[in-house]
Amino acid sequence: MKKQAQKSVKITPALRALIKKAVTESDWLHHPEPGRVNNGWPMFDEKEVLNALDALLNVRISQGVKVQLFEEMAAKYVGTKYAVACNSGSSANLLALTALIASGKVKRGDEVIIPATTFATVASPIVQAGLIPVYVDVDQNSWNLDIKEVEKAIGPKTRVLMPVHTFGNPVDMPAIMKIAKKHKLIVLEDCCEAHGAAIGKKKVGSFGDISTLSFFVAHNITTGEGGMIFTNDKKLDELLRSLREFGRVSNDVMKNERFTHGDKVLKGFDARYIFLRLGYNMRMTDITASLGIEQIKKLDSFNKQRIRNVEAYLKALAPYEKFLILPTIRKGTFHSFYGFPFLIKKDAPFSRMDFVKFLEARGIETRPFFGGCLPDQPAFRDEPKRVVGNLPVARWTRDWSIFVGCHPALTADHIKHVTKAFKEFLSQY
Repeated sequence: MKKQAQKSVKITPALRALIKKAVTESDWLHHPEPGRVNNGWPMFDEKEVLNALDALLNVRISQGVKVQLFEEMAAKYVGTKYAVACNSGSSANLLALTALIASGKVKRGDEVIIPATTFATVASPIVQAGLIPVYVDVDQNSWNLDIKEVEKAIGPKTRVLMPVHTFGNPVDMPAIMKIAKKHKLIVLEDCCEAHGAAIGKKKVGSFGDISTLSFFVAHNITTGEGGMIFTNDKKLDELLRSLREFGRVSNDVMKNERFTHGDKVLKGFDARYIFLRLGYNMRMTDITASLGIEQIKKLDSFNKQRIRNVEAYLKALAPYEKFLILPTIRKGTFHSFYGFPFLIKKDAPFSRMDFVKFLEARGIETRPFFGGCLPDQPAFRDEPKRVVGNLPVARWTRDWSIFVGCHPALTADHIKHVTKAFKEFLSQY
């Protein structure tokens, strides 16, 4: 019996117009309420809604053609040969590390150098993969890995450098790559907060051997949840795809050698159920990818608005630099500002809690600098690790840091509300 071709369901012009009208008129979809400044806010319009509806109507609800298209678009944007989508940035880090182990480039018990001040899911996947995190202090100006401390941290078991482009501020990757080459180390770039960040014309994520990105709801672009791994290494690409989906054989083998592929034990076994290695189920769905396809087209314009908001914050806070350390942009780089972070100087006449309470009372959400100093966190205190030095800057950020939202959903009135609150609080001192 001849297999019938699947019919494609088209969204009618009338339905398209109706959805566009509904999304356009729903102001709460586009901006936080007046006087409320969230740390992050998903920015989307009818294009994302229609693309996701297209996936639903055509019953493309698991991993399929839209995931493949999103991967191709992301690889082209970042500047790598391959991109592998998954269900979160945390999963992206775990898959990347597991692929390095599966490739033989890294073995369990090896060390991975990371900044002490970062998010938990930089360190967690290292421990989960059977590797050892090495915590290094961060630079006082960039709040990224302190390059001077990195060389001190390298030991006989060190195998991976894992710089994190914190808040979208590019790490000095030429310096990192020079160290890696000298010591024959692998570079895994964590770009989870750094959508569109660049050094010159080269995007972060295209410097190292492998890199990761997150599409969490508060990030510069979002798919709700989601992640991506980038590489130019074909073997790593193949391993990532297998590990992402239960450890299966490749799609080409499943398609072309379905009943002919096998080994000495599984002769002629259905290749769709041959598992080459221990894997996970970390697939992205086509519904999720539908959002990403439209979001990545808007990333550059979103980032431009972030920069405008940051410039307004910097201008408002400039007169008070005797109390604060403000974010800086290294010459020749593009800082994509996932959030707007700043540090309170230790001799300031107010505490972090004083400032936080003032802002929160005015509807301005605040956060500390992620985990502050990760080896001090309960989850990592008793886990295998190596700590380099006393981590003075990391512990300063732990106790004195704040970040607020600078996302493009903020209106001119929102920005005015934040800058007014900054001035009102700081002018007291």
